[in-house]
Amino acid sequence: MPDPNGFLRYPRRMPARRPVPVRITDWREVYRPAGEELVREQATRCMDCGIPFCHSVTAGCPLGNRIPDWNDLVRTGNWDAAVESLHATNNFPEFTGRLCPAPCEAACVLGIAGGEPVTIKQVEVEIADAAVARGGLLPRPVPAPSGRSVAVVGSGPAGLAAAQQLARAGHAVTVYERDDAVGGLLRYGIPDFKLEKRHIDRRLAQLAAEGVRFRTGVNVGVDVTAQQVRAEHDAVLLACGALQGRDTPQTPGRQLRGVHHAMEHLVAANRVVAAAGAGRPAPAVLPDGTPIDAAGKHVVIIGGGDTAADCLGVAHRQGAAGVHQLDLYPQPPQARDEARDPWPTWPWVLRSYPAHEEGGERVFAVAVQEFVDDGTGQVRAVRIAEVTVEKRDGRRIVTALPGTERELPADLVLLAIGFEGTEQQPLLDQFGVTRNAWGAVDARPDWQTGADGVFVAGDMHRGASLIVWAIAEGRAAAAAIHGYLGGAGRLPAPVDPAAQPLAAR
Repeated sequence: MPDPNGFLRYPRRMPARRPVPVRITDWREVYRPAGEELVREQATRCMDCGIPFCHSVTAGCPLGNRIPDWNDLVRTGNWDAAVESLHATNNFPEFTGRLCPAPCEAACVLGIAGGEPVTIKQVEVEIADAAVARGGLLPRPVPAPSGRSVAVVGSGPAGLAAAQQLARAGHAVTVYERDDAVGGLLRYGIPDFKLEKRHIDRRLAQLAAEGVRFRTGVNVGVDVTAQQVRAEHDAVLLACGALQGRDTPQTPGRQLRGVHHAMEHLVAANRVVAAAGAGRPAPAVLPDGTPIDAAGKHVVIIGGGDTAADCLGVAHRQGAAGVHQLDLYPQPPQARDEARDPWPTWPWVLRSYPAHEEGGERVFAVAVQEFVDDGTGQVRAVRIAEVTVEKRDGRRIVTALPGTERELPADLVLLAIGFEGTEQQPLLDQFGVTRNAWGAVDARPDWQTGADGVFVAGDMHRGASLIVWAIAEGRAAAAAIHGYLGGAGRLPAPVDPAAQPLAAR
């Protein structure tokens, strides 16, 4: 039974971040370990709330994480049981605890009327790290082989979660990854200061010990055909993500050198860090050899979300001369507006990331009117204007305010304005599946696409979303595949293809 008075005795507290002057000189994670005393104190704040909205699929965690259970196990010092409880619903809590924006905390009962929710995400990280400290992530015994084989295309969190679930059910699983290393966006899209790659490598060792095979550098649809993959496996799961970056081709000067998608910058930077860790220095360049490094440059980041903050942190560590981060919308309030976003919906509030305390300037309610040419085809500035944003008939109307235009210096511009769905790629036609109007691949109630035996999960199905939704969909699709293959019993299926987060209307 949780301590119903813990939240009265302890305020919300987070572990200290490493000092800014120190952390921007390296790529290590920002947060220090919390320490057992702080974690147990914060877990004690989880009250006997009666209805734990934090692990509601629609309002809180789509994985259905048993948050009050493992909070109380941490409070009482029963770490082994807490590890078991956490892993019962989440294959990779060390990923979600570091990367998820925590809708569970937004749905915490303590957050009603402006209160401070439990530090659920931090407790989750500490439980996951305790699993390693207490003997490592040991492989689970795998039952007798089922004789059935599954191909998973894509090695992000959805694909890896499905692969582990299916392998633990006795199926032979092969994960195909077109990159040179496994992990998807976890590997090359997320900077090390948020997720050091040793966490991925540790999990991959566990999956490999459980029988999962990895084939890297294999672009399905190009290096091997979909027909070959389909012939070698009894079922296929497409988990290729939603990597088609949103663009702004109508803005004058978009073609200038120095204007890039955010992911181009992040991937190049991550490759530099990975190469340095392997003892082989490499420059930050695009696949064609074009340099993409913020060192000594004036950087403008367009976008206000997680990806933009990642670019900001990378720019600081690369030694940018200055950074402006532009947001189309006005500055959000510091606290939830109950009239607009009633609890427990996800609120529109100002979210500041560790990168924001490292430097740079945030500019709200502005839009780029032009990327300015220096006369040689290289961007030298962006011309911005203050704007208003309205929604009419489901469309966004952006209006520039006369007399508000000005220029910001810009040697490097990064577009972090979201994603348009999965890329149009040969495997889609070869498998006989199509993208819908939102760039995603539809799934039937059994997670199959329009092609028999071909399933889809994660961002490829949902569109760019949260890591917890990717893992939840991977687990649910694995359950559907297990049933399709005639597997005994049922695997956990936390969501269905039509599930959506709770939202205010």
